[in-house]
Amino acid sequence: MLDLNEVAMFVQVARLGSFAEAARHLRMPSATVSRRIQQLETRLGTRLMQRSTRKLTLTSAGQAFHERCGPAVEELIEAGQSHVSGSQEPSGAIRVAASASFFEYFDMTWVSAFLAAHPLVQVDFVLSDLPADLIADRIDVAFRIGPLEDSSYVARRIFASYGGLLASPAYLAARGAPADLRELGEHECVTQPPDTGNFAVWRLQGPDGVEEEVRVRGRFTSNVQVALREAACAGLGIVALPTILTAADVAAGRLVPVLPGYMRAGRGLSVVYPSRQQRPLAVSAFVDMAVEKLSLREWTPSSGASTP
Repeated sequence: MLDLNEVAMFVQVARLGSFAEAARHLRMPSATVSRRIQQLETRLGTRLMQRSTRKLTLTSAGQAFHERCGPAVEELIEAGQSHVSGSQEPSGAIRVAASASFFEYFDMTWVSAFLAAHPLVQVDFVLSDLPADLIADRIDVAFRIGPLEDSSYVARRIFASYGGLLASPAYLAARGAPADLRELGEHECVTQPPDTGNFAVWRLQGPDGVEEEVRVRGRFTSNVQVALREAACAGLGIVALPTILTAADVAAGRLVPVLPGYMRAGRGLSVVYPSRQQRPLAVSAFVDMAVEKLSLREWTPSSGASTP
């Protein structure tokens, strides 16, 4: 029979990624937490965690066990915190994964107002253009631009944002604008590093709704979208980016549309959760705020964002 205290300790260690951090939250020695997790592994007959001096990760069995029992345990913890405080006030830490360019379109004052309204909540942002592993990185909620590749997560589309082709006025004055997709291959293009070979592939939707592929290349590449946008503004070539990242530059004249009949469809913004189970109040409150604020902005292929 499982010991519920050991299960709760396992959930805390998995969520915080550290025996020492979990022990601090549980107010007990780290050695005790480690011993109880070992006892749980013995009861289950399988290893739940891989331990090293620098990193602690869940095994596949540990990940599956956490997905089954984690939400229930955290719901009990949330209920206990609400009972102690005498209210249903959101509390606890939220780990939010988003692209490196997230705060280019997500107003920091929204975060400030949210934290002021919920003094028991802490928000930890993990920003990277590489998609986070929601389980291994202990992410509560993630914001993703573009198609969602991991079907095991639960996703909610916030809005569909199109992306277009753009370049700086200086680049177009020096090189001219391409007349059709075939001419893109003759231009400098600012792209993410190609998966293979020397060319990057852009999938573009034409005026008739048909998708076409075009191979492009250039002398500047980056895996960070902010860098691609800055490079395009500096005149290094034509770029294809989501409208939410370039609306302000278009409005200010730093970038202008190229081949405006073609768009990169399917570049919408979604909020992603690791599980369908009950989410902590703090996570739900943050997501509700984010969706409300972002939904007040209308992102269109040819214009900037409306003022919230």
